Amino acid sequence: MSLFIEKLFTDPIYFFRYVVIIVISIVLHELAHGFAAMSEGDDTPQSEGHITPNPVVHMGIPALIMLMFVGMTWGQMPVNPSNFKHKWGHAWVAAAGPLMNVALAALCCVLVALSMTQGWAVISPEFFGLMAFINVFLFLFNLLPVPPLDGFTVVSDFFPSLKPIRNSQVGLFLLIVIFTVPFIGGGLASLAMLTVRTAITTLVSWAG
Repeated sequence: MSLFIEKLFTDPIYFFRYVVIIVISIVLHELAHGFAAMSEGDDTPQSEGHITPNPVVHMGIPALIMLMFVGMTWGQMPVNPSNFKHKWGHAWVAAAGPLMNVALAALCCVLVALSMTQGWAVISPEFFGLMAFINVFLFLFNLLPVPPLDGFTVVSDFFPSLKPIRNSQVGLFLLIVIFTVPFIGGGLASLAMLTVRTAITTLVSWAG
């Protein structure tokens, strides 16, 4: 089994492109959580110093090292649900991150379509196409109803009986299963690729 870090030597352009996209996507994903929490009356993201574009704050050195070596990583945004003003505040804050990924993917698809139809040389279809794919994948992955992913937080907000599972070891076990069963990860990747291709093809046909 090869490590992602090997791409640095075999395909350095892809390596840096991938790392930059992942960092940007996760930082914006976490900031979306933070701003959503603040809109619910929780100032924890601000007081904890997480309203910043600094990836070290959102991801931490271990997560960044993991990204470099295996191509997978994580981020976090501190929030205090007890400060939320509305009943479904936690669900909204949890959903804000994946919704940011959808917005980024949509923007990237538009930029790729414009580069293909308008000849905008300043836009790199390879970069923005990959960014669209990664963000659709992040959206689908984060919506899985598995703790501690955002999808589980949304579901458990509507079904409170599930909340005790949020901090249990069950979630860790299920995440390990997701990462080790090719069918699951591959299925999400295939769906993400199909979504991006369909979106870009549709946009190009409209522009034409």
